[in-house]
Amino acid sequence: MARVISITLPKGGVGKTTTAVNLAASFAVFERRTLLIDADPFGACSMSLGFTPENTKGGLYEVFNFVYSMSQVIHRTELTFLDFIPCNVKTGQHEERIMRLSENRTMLRNVMRSLLPHYDYIVIDTPPFLRGLTTNALSCSDTALVPIKSGHFSLEGIDKMFRHFEWIREAANKTLQVEGILQTMYEPHTKVTEITDRELQLRYRKYLLRTTIPKNTHLTEASFYGKPAILFNATSRGTLAYLELARELLERHQAQQAAQTPPEATEQRTA
Repeated sequence: MARVISITLPKGGVGKTTTAVNLAASFAVFERRTLLIDADPFGACSMSLGFTPENTKGGLYEVFNFVYSMSQVIHRTELTFLDFIPCNVKTGQHEERIMRLSENRTMLRNVMRSLLPHYDYIVIDTPPFLRGLTTNALSCSDTALVPIKSGHFSLEGIDKMFRHFEWIREAANKTLQVEGILQTMYEPHTKVTEITDRELQLRYRKYLLRTTIPKNTHLTEASFYGKPAILFNATSRGTLAYLELARELLERHQAQQAAQTPPEATEQRTA
């Protein structure tokens, strides 16, 4: 059964799409069956993976309008273990309609249910606002991964995000957990970074991930070529950082599964 992770923060420019695309690609490199869902009407995930209107056969827009099922809009990527579902919002009218439909916060959970047995991970990229599609994503997620770029506005965004998590737990998904806070576009030894680090340690230490994503031009360049970073420059600092992030999360998830496994089940496997 898939572990569903939403990448979310109510602020743009913090690396949500870059993280969604490259974390999903990194899971795939580790041969985990992974599905990336673009729940942002802007469609940056599609551009980052080289999908254009000409080679897109449908997406969340068609699913929410009951034209296609989720399985019918799955797109294969260049990575064997990575599949993709675009948002496929092409006009302002489409965006308005999908926003109205997503006011039903169980919509994505209902249409995604059939896919859960077929993947190890489902990663959802969300827009930089909380209502509608972001709430839909969180309502069907096991965890939320929060990317943050050093700065005052991002810190304020985290405070707002955590208040929304509490509301989601009360209203829609009582088991939602925080996967972690990921520092992106990280530049050590700057005043802004030092202040941000200090505030994060004071307020959110237990959620901070060990891995940080450095500021790296190859991550930005890869999107121009419609490829995840691993297929653009496999040895760049940004690529290696996302592989390390995937490794950190995989190790954590394996440890959690081991802790939840009854002792008798372990004995039966080793007998």
